[in-house]
Amino acid sequence: MANTIYIRLRHKFKAALNDCIKIGKMANVIAPRDMKNVICDLDVYKIRPEDNKFVVIDAMDVIQAIHERYPDCDIQTVGPQQTIIEVESEKKGPRTVLFLLVWVLLFIGAGLTIMNFHEDVAMSSVHQKIYFLITGRENAKPLILQIPYSLGVGIGMILFFNHIFKKRFNEEPSPLEVEMFNYQQDLDQYIILQENKKAEAKRHGDG
Repeated sequence: MANTIYIRLRHKFKAALNDCIKIGKMANVIAPRDMKNVICDLDVYKIRPEDNKFVVIDAMDVIQAIHERYPDCDIQTVGPQQTIIEVESEKKGPRTVLFLLVWVLLFIGAGLTIMNFHEDVAMSSVHQKIYFLITGRENAKPLILQIPYSLGVGIGMILFFNHIFKKRFNEEPSPLEVEMFNYQQDLDQYIILQENKKAEAKRHGDG
């Protein structure tokens, strides 16, 4: 009776230039003990200088590599049928300056957005009217309303995004995290489709 091997590809991982990608790095393997170490050590792909930023490996490539070593085994794939390799560049410049630049840009942009919104809806006039309705007196700067409101905007943003720096308030993902997850899923699917198209075009060209 043929041995059964179960393969589950990782969705995505990083590798450096000239790395030899082994099955153990790109997939979880369930196999008889005497076979598992050999299978995990099998080479599937080597990152080359001419490769793009992303390389897509298909489950069929893994199956082929295993069958060359164990031609009589039964291979079952579970989960994703492709894995994405993100090729890391050799040189990485300083990121601190870039981080500060992006942070300042976002801070100023967010501040201007909030101020423009308040100007559009005449928030200052609204506070003045609320103060007049409550006290019966005119006040051009009702700070007793404006200060708590300003603090509430900041606290509300913190609670909405469920983060203050690296600290989370609970395990529930924030709306931003959900949107980023959906965006990453769509991006990964796009990368897989584009890389498959390039590989198909290359095969036809070679043929």
